[in-house]
Amino acid sequence: PPEPLASAGLFAITGPTGAGKSTLLDALCLALFGAIPRLSNIGQSKVPDIDGDITTSDPRTLLRRGTGSGYAEVDFIGIDQRRYRARWETNRARNNATKKLQASRP
Repeated sequence: PPEPLASAGLFAITGPTGAGKSTLLDALCLALFGAIPRLSNIGQSKVPDIDGDITTSDPRTLLRRGTGSGYAEVDFIGIDQRRYRARWETNRARNNATKKLQASRP
């Protein structure tokens, strides 16, 4: 990257509306912290599920319909220069899209 920003440790995520910038940040937050901040701002509405309702702020609601499992994963280098991998995942029983939603795993 051209100077002066290359040595400043800055980066930018740019693109047109709908390109996925917010989705990328959501995935990073989910993998690193097990939560998505903007989901907590949408209230506590209920979403029907096989074993009962779950709240819209529950990141497991991101599991696409018709799928049995999903995950967000990020690899990064820490300030100690070591490589790390953070992963959040959730699934339905037996990874079957028609079964009960299971607890998520950090």
